[in-house]
Amino acid sequence: MTHLAASASSLAAATHPDPAFPRFHPRPAQGWINDPNGISHINGRYHVFFQYNPESARHHRIQWGHLSSADLLRWEEHPVALKPQDGGPDEFGCWTGVVTDDGGVPTAAYSGVRGGGGHSQVVVARGSADLLSWTQDGHVAVSMPEDPLVTAVRDPFLFRFNGKRYAMQGAGLATGQAALLLYTVEDMSDWKYQGIWLTSENAVAAAHTPAEIWECPQLVRVADSGSGSASGSGSARDAWVMMFSLWLSGDDHEHANGVGHLIGSLREDPATGLPVFEPRTGGKSDLGRDFYAPQIVQLESTAAGEPSSLLWGWANEGPGRDGRRGRSQEEIDAAGWAGVLTFPRVLSVVDDALAVAPAPEIEAYRGAAPATGASGTVSLPAFAEAVVSGGPGVSGEVSLVLSGAAASGAAGADASGAERQVVFRGELGAGLRIFVDASLVEVYRNGSVATTLRAYPAAGEEWRLELPAGASAEVWELEQPAG
Repeated sequence: MTHLAASASSLAAATHPDPAFPRFHPRPAQGWINDPNGISHINGRYHVFFQYNPESARHHRIQWGHLSSADLLRWEEHPVALKPQDGGPDEFGCWTGVVTDDGGVPTAAYSGVRGGGGHSQVVVARGSADLLSWTQDGHVAVSMPEDPLVTAVRDPFLFRFNGKRYAMQGAGLATGQAALLLYTVEDMSDWKYQGIWLTSENAVAAAHTPAEIWECPQLVRVADSGSGSASGSGSARDAWVMMFSLWLSGDDHEHANGVGHLIGSLREDPATGLPVFEPRTGGKSDLGRDFYAPQIVQLESTAAGEPSSLLWGWANEGPGRDGRRGRSQEEIDAAGWAGVLTFPRVLSVVDDALAVAPAPEIEAYRGAAPATGASGTVSLPAFAEAVVSGGPGVSGEVSLVLSGAAASGAAGADASGAERQVVFRGELGAGLRIFVDASLVEVYRNGSVATTLRAYPAAGEEWRLELPAGASAEVWELEQPAG
């Protein structure tokens, strides 16, 4: 697809009939999307695939949608990459997976689901050099292990360690614990099962990543500015971050347990030669109720030799959470679309804690600046970025609210008697960076993790920031960069 078509895609978002539709988080104009998949950086372009049903705003017979970009700002929408094959191992859906460069051939490894029970096999498909066309022959690289303890598997993820390629899958056990399964992958078409690698019985995992199934497992090496701990093949200033989506019984695209991570080291077992992950701490990977199923891509190291990675997550639609006004299924069906992917996020570890920041490229969305050094209550445009800071000794809560006479289902009113809905409330801390893109809110904390939220402005409402005494905000309208 040409850049002219990409511009037309941006125009479609800007003129979408639903005022809740995001303009700066690219997605198709219609249909359901969920997990980001197959994130890769090949031949100078970022490719983001995603779970996709173009036929309705509901999860059904999932395909892989496809976007690509050279700069993380201007995105092109491509034809569907992978589709369920009648009679094949993926006839019920092409679910979560990854894309890798396998000897110069772009290769997808994904969860092929044959029936409504959700049991999956790892299915492999091969792509063209530009990743725009794919060959699906139904080849199964590995099936569910013949281990009575393993009751569910899903979501393959590939990683490299000490020059070797490995894979892992999330799993659930008959004991009710979550687990990771480990594979050696010398040949992408034939994965070798090595056993249960880690479970939520581990004390650190039990404390930080409790679940019945670890979905969408990720493992990447990131820069560590604080611990200085050794980490296998990386430098003494690197750490390994393992991330899981924390599935519980009864979850149905409403994941109250959210996403968690472990931080630790990777070493080689001298007896088996296999990698051993040793977690030392962990935490929540996002503090919002509307963030799930992130995928991380390991990029080439920086010029300074530090590891680099980018994360995208999924923010779903749904009923109001934590006092926020939401959308009913009937409203979602009428809108014809569901699901948004977050901005790309950079990961680092600071003093054994995960730090998340928007990719530096996102700053190019800054347009006009309606407010500089603003204090008190600050009005925001419908599509905005705000950076909130305070001087020495300044503390207190920052609130992002929707305020206006048209608000309903909100908690409380402002001084003028207008209804107000509190969408986000959090401590100023070392500073906040807040993005509003129609119905998607991303709040980044300096040196910590983000908060991802959905909120749906009604006619007549506006976004407002309420700042503590001594704090100030710089505000920009979000605009598509020229070119």
